Amino acid sequence: MDILLTIISIIAAALIGAAIAGYVAFKRGSETGGQAERERQQLAGQNIEQQAAKILAEAESEARRKELHLKDEEVRLRNEMDAEINRRRKTLESTEQRLQNRQEQLDKRIDQIDGREKKVNQKESRLAQQVAELEKAEQQRDEELQRVARMTEEEARVLLLQEVEKNSRQEMARTIREVEAQTIETAEKRAREIVTVAVERIASDHVTEYAVSTVSLPSDEMKGRIIGRQGRNIRAIEQVTGVDLVVDDTPEAILISCYDPVRREVARIALTKLVADGRIHPARIEKEVEKAQQEIEQLIQEAGEQALIETNNQGLHREIQKLLGRLKYRTSYGQNQYYHAIETSHLAAVIASELHADVKIARMGGLLHDIGKAVTHEIDGPHAIVGAEIAKRYGVNPRVINCIASHHGEVEPESIEAVIVAAADAISGARPGARRESLEAYIKRVTALEEIGNSFPGVSQTFAIQAGREVRVIVRPDDLDDLQVIELSKNIAKKIEDNLEYPGQIRVTVIRETRSVAHAK
Repeated sequence: MDILLTIISIIAAALIGAAIAGYVAFKRGSETGGQAERERQQLAGQNIEQQAAKILAEAESEARRKELHLKDEEVRLRNEMDAEINRRRKTLESTEQRLQNRQEQLDKRIDQIDGREKKVNQKESRLAQQVAELEKAEQQRDEELQRVARMTEEEARVLLLQEVEKNSRQEMARTIREVEAQTIETAEKRAREIVTVAVERIASDHVTEYAVSTVSLPSDEMKGRIIGRQGRNIRAIEQVTGVDLVVDDTPEAILISCYDPVRREVARIALTKLVADGRIHPARIEKEVEKAQQEIEQLIQEAGEQALIETNNQGLHREIQKLLGRLKYRTSYGQNQYYHAIETSHLAAVIASELHADVKIARMGGLLHDIGKAVTHEIDGPHAIVGAEIAKRYGVNPRVINCIASHHGEVEPESIEAVIVAAADAISGARPGARRESLEAYIKRVTALEEIGNSFPGVSQTFAIQAGREVRVIVRPDDLDDLQVIELSKNIAKKIEDNLEYPGQIRVTVIRETRSVAHAK
């Protein structure tokens, strides 16, 4: 259509051009006239026709050329469109295939979920059925138990609680045994090494030391001179020193009785000098007692200073030094408390060093842990609490105060140093030969140990052996099982700790034995 319009436009332009040319020739012919003009017009018309034909031919050629070009372009565009359509068709087919595969997978997954849900529903149904059967069986059991035992529901509940408690105790005893086994396996070797190192490094030359309370006399005649005319000398001695003199049938000896070890030592020194001098009268007695008091005070101060130097604990108050010195005249179960304090200080320092604790705190806590024993005859209360109050009064480190207060369990330990001091105190007191007690106290303690063991149900016999350091308990096998035996040993040890005072440690051994005897005839 476009080509045709183009050709028509070219022809119209040629015709219009010829008309214009004819008109111009005509005008010129009319002006000049003549035949020649008409001939020129004819030639001009022929030229115009030839040009028009030529133009028409060129226009048709151009039209055919453009038409061919348009046909080629159309073919090219059609091919490109077909290729694009094919590409998109393949893409759609691929996408459709993937969607179909995904749909199939989803269908399979749904089928699997439906199957699992069906199985779960079946299991829930079976479980519900089993629960119902168990509840029914439990109800029947309870009814049968009440029928057979003729018990009410409340009685049965009490019996059930007792059974649960028994099982819980068995489980607890089993757990205790397992924990103890693990703890012993990992800690016993290390603890033994630390204690061994501490004891080896602090090997004391002394074992025990006593405050002397007996004065030897050259003869029994001296007893009369000590008593004096109408007892004036002995009354003067007792009044000035604050002690009691016991003059009995003991040959060539006189006893000094006093709860204050310092006063007892003053009386001993003064009386020894009076006996040696031979001049015994009230004035002489007062003079010698005064000299003895000064001597004792000096000895106490020097002993306190020496203890601080030996344990490397400088900077303590002077009153603390005096109290440390007074411990030299104080004994516990036959063990001199002055040397016990020094030994405990050294032991605590060694243990603290091995455990990477504060050596300074442990050393000072060990030295001062029994400071309260120097004034226990003057102040009521446990010596650990009394000692802690004294240390607090004189500005001792609060951590050291806790070591003093907690070494016998009156106060909870707040640091590892406090635990170390308690352990060092026990080691010093438990060394062989460190402590001893009177026969009366020993018998009383041994009897109390056996009574504590016999106080528990299921116990057949209790024996205190190894000089009271071990308690052997024999139980009735029908009353207690193996797990209950473990719990029983713990309970007996706890009761001994709470009710008795004793040197060192006491081992509790519980024995459960079953014997079967038969006779062949």
